[in-house]
Amino acid sequence: MKILKIHIALLLIGLFPQSLLAQGIKGSIIDTESRKGIELAEVFVLDTQYKAVTDENGDFELSLPSGDYRVAAFYLGRQSTIKEIQIEEGWKTVDFSLAPLFETLEEVKAVGKKSKVFNVTRLNPVEGTLIYEAKKNEVISIDQINGNLATNNARQVFAKVPGLNIWESDGGGLQLGIGGRGLNPNRTSNFNTRQNGYDISADPLGYPESYYTPPVEALSKIEVVRGAASLQYGSQFGGMINFLFKKAPEGKPVQFHTRNTVGSFGLLSSYNSLSGNTEKMDYFVFYQRKQGDGFRDNESFQSNTLFADVNFDIGDKLYLCFEFTHMDYLAQQAGGLTDRMFEEDPRQSVRERNWFGIEWNIPAIILDYRINDKTKLNWKTFGLVGSRKALGNLERVTQSDFPEEERNLLWDDYKNIGSELRFLHRYDFLGQIQALAVGARYFKGNTQQRQGLGPAGYAADFTYSNPDNLEDLSFSYPSQNIALFAENIINLNNRLSVTPGLRWEYISTNSSGYYRNMVEDLAGNIIFDTTINESKSLDRSFMLAGLGISYKTQQDLEVYGNISMNYRGINFNDLRVNNTNILVDPNLEDESGYNADLGFRGNYSDFLNFDWSLFYLAYNNRLGALLRYDDAIDGFPRIYRFRTNVGNAGIAGFESYTEMNWSKFLNPRPIHEFST
Repeated sequence: MKILKIHIALLLIGLFPQSLLAQGIKGSIIDTESRKGIELAEVFVLDTQYKAVTDENGDFELSLPSGDYRVAAFYLGRQSTIKEIQIEEGWKTVDFSLAPLFETLEEVKAVGKKSKVFNVTRLNPVEGTLIYEAKKNEVISIDQINGNLATNNARQVFAKVPGLNIWESDGGGLQLGIGGRGLNPNRTSNFNTRQNGYDISADPLGYPESYYTPPVEALSKIEVVRGAASLQYGSQFGGMINFLFKKAPEGKPVQFHTRNTVGSFGLLSSYNSLSGNTEKMDYFVFYQRKQGDGFRDNESFQSNTLFADVNFDIGDKLYLCFEFTHMDYLAQQAGGLTDRMFEEDPRQSVRERNWFGIEWNIPAIILDYRINDKTKLNWKTFGLVGSRKALGNLERVTQSDFPEEERNLLWDDYKNIGSELRFLHRYDFLGQIQALAVGARYFKGNTQQRQGLGPAGYAADFTYSNPDNLEDLSFSYPSQNIALFAENIINLNNRLSVTPGLRWEYISTNSSGYYRNMVEDLAGNIIFDTTINESKSLDRSFMLAGLGISYKTQQDLEVYGNISMNYRGINFNDLRVNNTNILVDPNLEDESGYNADLGFRGNYSDFLNFDWSLFYLAYNNRLGALLRYDDAIDGFPRIYRFRTNVGNAGIAGFESYTEMNWSKFLNPRPIHEFST
């Protein structure tokens, strides 16, 4: 019994290490106008993980070891205050008085490296002009990842994000394939993918596949917001992923960084960056070269990625940023295998003439303007000029591939432009500071899709044999999207908030072009050849709604719930594909449904970081492929895949992230960190 009591005492010491320190600071945080205490205001020590939250009277208590500290007090809608203190022994009284954000504030930049306990955190209720209150989200800090950053290893980067399906299709991390909650991970097509807040996919609605993935070595953070992101970012079921690039270091006019990696199967990755900061301007430029051979026969890749941004502070209120991204890569693809071939030798390949090439160019302009201390504006304008080229043998893998035969060439060109304008306004209501975010989006895209015969031989030669008379198809897919959206955080008191939101969308998807129907006899002679001109137009508009509820306790814990509607339009590949193995239902319908979350999350004393939630995803008119057999298609019997609306789906589950920092368990101010 005595040993048991000792173990219990040691456990309590670990769980409550700060409370056993008989020294620190205590005091209160009050409003300068009402002179009343502010509940749930935050007190934190700069450059450390020490923090506390005030009680219903505005009082706080924070245990600290001896030393000199800079202590800050913060509450939404109030001016933050910083005080310098010295702790020797005993308790020191420190009071704060916070004024409303009604007067112009001088911008203050804090320079320093903050110690991070966990590499997965969460977004604040308000970030810039965006609202994340009551939304399921994760923020991945790249500098805290122990993994292979050179190859964009998705299993390591997203290891602590629950509920993701990760599909790795190449050894260099050229394409990211993740899906959540049972959704298809192919090229992350069920997420709205962005970098620095703007779109990077081929066409966010008409063809939302992501052929470009930012190099992890160049990133500072990755934000993942689940299905409730549909109100602010777009109607996708999976949510939103936002890749945030590094920024120039404060106080350094020039800084050069190089990181070079070699690995098995001929892997060579070289990442080089140049950055700098002056009083009114900063810049960040990087170039990455990556190449490798892969572990299978007839497999290799080489890629080049270049990014540059230049930022200007114009006056005290205006911030202007110019960005440009270029990426190109060429990959030799080994092709598929039958089950028996895979069992015999998974490294073998029977396709040595298949090539895949990508070129991506993304310019962007970002403007931030602080109208006053309660209202700010953000305007992003971006574009895409890119291409996707696939050359090879599209026949079943069981059929032989002869080098003297022409290959099939699929070539897509993408030209898009988009713009998003967002406002955030804070106002007083019910004695609380509320936040209203409204915005508008315009997007116009045009995809040119061509398919025909390409050259024989083995080379990566992306040229058509008959460019003026393609053997398969030539189509243009113009698209247009207009959206208006609004969300409002309504704080009923210092603990409970309700966040309703609406989004109106207009989508126009069109196609115009021709496809050829050619039939050959067994000797390869054309016995039937006809060209069919086709034009389709599909315009629709709809309204999405959502509601979030959040209840916060004093101990930095939160119970949250939300429900948001989702919508996914049919894409260009659903309008027309000329592949003998695939047929598309001409009567396809758009997909619709909703996401619902109910969760409990928090960070207890920097020892326990967790997010436990239940979810339900309703997915109506879900698209899928059915195997069918026809005994007389083009005169020959065959088995093919028929893409159509296969039915409605309901997906329910439990997502759990729990991480414990054992260093904090044993010592409130450890030198080294160890967590599981």
